[in-house]
Amino acid sequence: MNKPLRRIAIFCGLLVLTLLLRDNWLQYVQADELRTDKHNRRVAIERYASPRGDIIVGGEPITGHTTTKGEFKYKRTYKDGAMWAPVTGFVSQAFGANQLESIEDGILTGNDDRLFFRNTLDMLTGKSKEGGNVVTTLNADAQKAAYNGLKERGGKGSVVAIDPSTGKILALASFPSYDPSVIAGGSDKDAEAWKKLQKKENPDDPMLNRALREVYPPGSTFKVLTAAAALEEGLYESADEETETPLPWIMPGTTTPLKNDGDLPCENATLREALRVSCNTVFGKIGADLGNDKMLEYAKKFGFTEEQFTPVRSSASVFSDDMNESQTALSSIGQFNTATTPLQMAMVTAAIANNGTLMKPYMVDELQAPSLDTIEKTDPEELSKPMSAENAQILQSMMETVVSEGTGSKARIDGVTVGGKTGTAQHGVDNSENPYAWFISYAKGEDGSSPVAVAVIIEDDDAVRGDISGGGLAAPIAKSVMEAVVKGRQ
Repeated sequence: MNKPLRRIAIFCGLLVLTLLLRDNWLQYVQADELRTDKHNRRVAIERYASPRGDIIVGGEPITGHTTTKGEFKYKRTYKDGAMWAPVTGFVSQAFGANQLESIEDGILTGNDDRLFFRNTLDMLTGKSKEGGNVVTTLNADAQKAAYNGLKERGGKGSVVAIDPSTGKILALASFPSYDPSVIAGGSDKDAEAWKKLQKKENPDDPMLNRALREVYPPGSTFKVLTAAAALEEGLYESADEETETPLPWIMPGTTTPLKNDGDLPCENATLREALRVSCNTVFGKIGADLGNDKMLEYAKKFGFTEEQFTPVRSSASVFSDDMNESQTALSSIGQFNTATTPLQMAMVTAAIANNGTLMKPYMVDELQAPSLDTIEKTDPEELSKPMSAENAQILQSMMETVVSEGTGSKARIDGVTVGGKTGTAQHGVDNSENPYAWFISYAKGEDGSSPVAVAVIIEDDDAVRGDISGGGLAAPIAKSVMEAVVKGRQ
């Protein structure tokens, strides 16, 4: 063989070797990655080739499926989709999935490794593949009360209800909302619906899960956490001990008095009276006296500064770590940099109602195989113990006074003990926009246990500013949610 031919042969041999190496790399090393790649059309076709399992509330599915024409055989459907969207999220042939539909996709599609044996058996017997179910902790009546309350109120808002003793989420509502059914397919109509739901097109941002992802100044609802810190640190030993609070109270390092909302009896007021009428001066001074480090410590004990996974992720609530005394005072009444999700304030309320023990919030009770056999069961888990049972009961008595004799009177339920706290949180530069209306509460049964703790926030840009209050706008919604839970236990 002459020299040029030999070079060509060697070059061709190297090309063949390169192709062999590449082929083996694709078939063996990258096989799983390519098989599951979201851009692999066959993955999407296989995903919608069999009925998707259901998301269950109270033993009934809130999801379903329908057959479609084209390469995708099945499409997701939703019952009362707008009401349940903050729980389910969406699954779409064109836009993917989020929330429970995404997190538990393996179970719902039947592709989870824990279903391997069953899938293999079905394949051998010729049975069609099916998805498993996600059984939630949600209470249908409580969710309905929460969503309808927000819808009737108008504007924007959210509600979270928790079982304090377990951490089970009983209601998770956000308004305005959207129906995931309208974006479940892959048609031009679905694409147009998707476009209309985006914030660029719709400033109300209906796809935002306000219960988990939005953070707001908590306003005076944060005062219950400040009261908890004061009791735990021994600053005051009872609800009816007078505080050492002058009127006016000048914030440290300034010549500025911290103002109360009106002519309130806040001078040296007891903790009970200060919470009943919502004295800024009393709780601002407590925050300054305890200092930034201690207030941050108790905020963290209640769950602040950490994301929560329910398993849907909730944004971390904020309490700063570098504030001076005056800034700490403002943060201790729920202003300055303090910001929280509705879930977080429901957690604070639940911990107080549960005699000082905070349980980890969760919304998936169990995962089921298509045969309804349990694959995984969620056990209640203690997250922290931010306060003693004794001090929690003192704080409960204070919150119950707020409802029986104070600003939370619209949350009263005949024959049920209710504790609560109102809040009206500043919004906008120099409080230029309509404030947020908050209400947090819990209900007690005859045995003293609490089956439900609730947090409600209302954003209403169209309301008359003077009419906005937690007790007026948010408390009635909290009452209806608590009633739904309490009546369901009777």
